Amino acid sequence: MSSPENTLEILSAELLAFARERDWEQFHSPKNLAMSLAIEAAEVMEHFQWLDGEQSRALPPAKHDAAALEMADVLIYLIRLAEVLGVDLEAAVRRKMAINAGRYPVAASRGKSLKYDELGD
Repeated sequence: MSSPENTLEILSAELLAFARERDWEQFHSPKNLAMSLAIEAAEVMEHFQWLDGEQSRALPPAKHDAAALEMADVLIYLIRLAEVLGVDLEAAVRRKMAINAGRYPVAASRGKSLKYDELGD
């Protein structure tokens, strides 16, 4: 990522500085970051375990705040992983959205939860 022109680049620079100040870059291999990302994602899921759909939409304030902090951890590790691997997340998201637009045309997928290869013609 080059000059901080968008929020993701600014966050990436701040997270890199945070890691460098603590000499943590030595631990931030792609493998370690990917594992930490998955672990934190599981911690997000833990806040929703055993809830039905409606309950998951109406978390009590304390649980909502705890889930938000776990989501922050997920984003932190994702941004660090992208920085270490040299991935432009904004470009990757836009590319993936274009792919998904082709896989999930509105007419075939609207209101359906089917995977693209199950949509038919």
